[in-house]
Amino acid sequence: MRTHTRGAPSVFFIHTICFAFAFGARENPDAMVPFVNANYDSYPMLYFSKGDVEGLRLQAATTHRHIAARLIEAVQTMLSNPLEYLPPWDPKEFSARWNEIYGNNLGALAMFCVLYPDNIEAIGMAKDYMERMAAQPIGFATAYDFLYSYLSKTQQERFLEVIANASGYMYETSYRRGWGFQYLHNHQPTNCVALLAGSLVLMNQGYLQEAYLWTKQVLAIMEKSVVLLQEVTDGSLYEGVAYGSYTTRSLFQYMFLVQRHFDINHFSHPWLKQHFAFMYRTVLPGFQRTVAIADSNYNWFYGPESQLVFLDKFVMRNGSGNWLAEQIRRNRVVEGPGTPSKGQRWCTLHTEFLWYDASLRSVPPPDFGVPKLHYFEDWGVSGKLGGRAIYDIVHKNKYKEWIKGWRNFNAGHEHPDQNSFTFAPNGVPFITEALYGPKYTFFNNVLMFSPAVSKSCFSPWEGQITEDCSSKWLKYKHDLAGDCQGRVVAAMERSGVVFIRGEGVGAYNPKLKLRKLQRNLILLHPQLLLVVDQIHLEDDSPLVAATSFFHNVDVPFEETVVDEVHGAFIRHRDGIYKMYWMDDTGHSEKATIASRMYPRGYPYNGTNYVNVTTLLRHPVTRAIYLFIGPSIDVQSFTVRGDSRQLDVFVTTSEHAYAIYLWTAEEGPRSAFAQVIADRQKIVFDRASAIRSSAVQEVKDYVGIVERNLQHFKPVFQQLEKQILSRVQNTASFRKTAERLLRFSDKRQTEEAIDRIFAISQRQQQQHSRAKKNRKVAKGYKFVDAVPDIFAQIEVNERKVRQKAQTQAQKELPVDEDEEMKDLLDFADITYVKHKTGVSIKGRSGLAQMVTTARSSAPSISASYTRLFLILNIAIFFVMLAMQLTYFQKAKRLHGQRCLYAILLVDSCILLWLYSFCSQSQC
Repeated sequence: MRTHTRGAPSVFFIHTICFAFAFGARENPDAMVPFVNANYDSYPMLYFSKGDVEGLRLQAATTHRHIAARLIEAVQTMLSNPLEYLPPWDPKEFSARWNEIYGNNLGALAMFCVLYPDNIEAIGMAKDYMERMAAQPIGFATAYDFLYSYLSKTQQERFLEVIANASGYMYETSYRRGWGFQYLHNHQPTNCVALLAGSLVLMNQGYLQEAYLWTKQVLAIMEKSVVLLQEVTDGSLYEGVAYGSYTTRSLFQYMFLVQRHFDINHFSHPWLKQHFAFMYRTVLPGFQRTVAIADSNYNWFYGPESQLVFLDKFVMRNGSGNWLAEQIRRNRVVEGPGTPSKGQRWCTLHTEFLWYDASLRSVPPPDFGVPKLHYFEDWGVSGKLGGRAIYDIVHKNKYKEWIKGWRNFNAGHEHPDQNSFTFAPNGVPFITEALYGPKYTFFNNVLMFSPAVSKSCFSPWEGQITEDCSSKWLKYKHDLAGDCQGRVVAAMERSGVVFIRGEGVGAYNPKLKLRKLQRNLILLHPQLLLVVDQIHLEDDSPLVAATSFFHNVDVPFEETVVDEVHGAFIRHRDGIYKMYWMDDTGHSEKATIASRMYPRGYPYNGTNYVNVTTLLRHPVTRAIYLFIGPSIDVQSFTVRGDSRQLDVFVTTSEHAYAIYLWTAEEGPRSAFAQVIADRQKIVFDRASAIRSSAVQEVKDYVGIVERNLQHFKPVFQQLEKQILSRVQNTASFRKTAERLLRFSDKRQTEEAIDRIFAISQRQQQQHSRAKKNRKVAKGYKFVDAVPDIFAQIEVNERKVRQKAQTQAQKELPVDEDEEMKDLLDFADITYVKHKTGVSIKGRSGLAQMVTTARSSAPSISASYTRLFLILNIAIFFVMLAMQLTYFQKAKRLHGQRCLYAILLVDSCILLWLYSFCSQSQC
């Protein structure tokens, strides 16, 4: 009956068809993702090796042709209209809108080139794509890895510099930007995987020190997130279905990459085993839409086919992931609401292709098609801000070695929607959430109260305490907002009737003097939903009225009235969907039916809503709403009640229902409610109420992360030995050793180099003698006597980390708009190369890194600018000297004028160079 729900606000949803899933036999994930152990053969190397390419091409023509067909379609679309998909050359134009679109599409294009190497036009477009993106690298490392063999030597070197600069910049910002310390937020895995990909590419080129630092930072961040994810017992993600797909797009890549490159296995993680339920049970019938709660689009931002085949291959092994991916693929919306945007539709095609396991036959979950209630206790149905897991971590001071309150989480994408619900009979969105919009209470299906008792966005009405009048993001850190929570009191199903009760009083200002705010949802039939709001006031409550909102983002409501009972309806191609309302005295107030446009900057135009106002009485007032699908003919709807009990009677053309709700939590009644459907008596007893259980802090959580961090250092040590082995007794040996040891103590560096060189000479002699005796060992490698170059790196890195963490603890105000820039914000900051970014110059033999992530050496362009500036200054002074000496005495005016003109032009050039140099900090 239960599996648990999301971590945003308290939300209820009625889903007419829900599902269950079973686990099948599992194979060893190590066999499916073999540990490479530093055995790289140039490129590609991130997700697959050079030796795997032919097998991938064969799959594209056979078992994976349905995914390959979508790659072909994507690339043909790009080729047919290159100006629409190629990034602009001008960085200002690039940054004038949301630019993640370019990096998202580059991965699919690069994968196509791997599978179809004869398509010269596509390869040419991919190279042009990378040239344009070199100034603004997004999704660059993956494309570099896939396309390496198609790039010229110059492009390989220049693009490597781009990756290094961007990775160095990201490493630095990870200490001060939210994605470095706000766990489980979608930005964290997204940025960490980008940094990890850049690190692995640099590592493969021999830049071990830089890659070591960056890799360690990624693992230190993400391994903590993976531990904290164990707190989420229901497989949900607190930001909802849409943003959940944003998170898992990168989280699953992280899990794959650390298994492949560092032998860190997360495929048996308990959250992973439950995540299919979150993806499966939130899909509406028809497989086109999801339960769109909080900041959301109509379904998924990324995938979810890639994520589903990942779960099937590495976790479930039962075919259900492949089956659901297939259903979603077949039923994709081609045009209109729910259509994937051009910047997202192809983003996960390359990982879907790589992770799809054709040996797993598509099999639906065992009870597919059977109506069933599913309750997510973590995902915010429990009502706690950020979900039960995050809320309890913050409020119970768990994981105190890592967590300092709300600073380490970001609930900005949630809404003030405690006690909200959605209703989609037949899979048709009748009552919806208002999607990605301002964080106002009335944009959700909840209540507001009058008069306001504090500063309100819409006086005299007051909404929930997380409402923020001036920000695009939910208020969750300050004042009362951080303690916002609701509670699901009951969620049960009896004889096909569903009963849910939620308590939302904790979402409102205590000065409103609300004793209880209960919302009861009773699903009498898949197309007949009864909603009863019970508002219980304290004796001294100042409130006089409550107002409720019900939204539909697709179509406007129209007004109706039957026998003085007011209502509203929407028109749909399969019929009319209606709602009616009244209070517990039988009075039905005329509603306000309207539409509201969102402010500029939001991805959706706005919403349509019904607004019903109810006058409050002491101590208890009830508002009753009946939602009716097109196949139900309601013939009567009556209500009567007193302070202890409410009776609702609904008669349809086929059935008669009597619903009895009891107000008092204590007393002789042992039930929340009772329904008599025709002559069948259905009781929802209090004994079945939800009992919240605390999740224990993961034992030795610091040790778990430290042990996983031990996995990556041996890989770097192995690469160090390989690098030195390749250059033994060559002219570049000493140069290579100096570069590898430059982080070591300077007094010991020369001694260490001499020692390595001596060992190298000795081993070479031994090897020569062995060859003469024809006794060459099979696995001959360089001696294991190389100094630990990474020990000093870690000492330096620890100092930087401690300094950054000390600064972060000062709790400086966070610019939420800066922290929350994401796929639905259509403007982004211009990418600036920091002076501390990594820069790579040309390579001969083994490439040589000139600077590190913390060094201040300039990039190539900055170096040239500085050189030209110095030369120009010299020329200026030479010509000025000529003017003052030779030309001053000259009788001809023409010569003096020419010199003055040249000096003027040179002054302009000097000013321009100085301006450029100051911006690039050269």
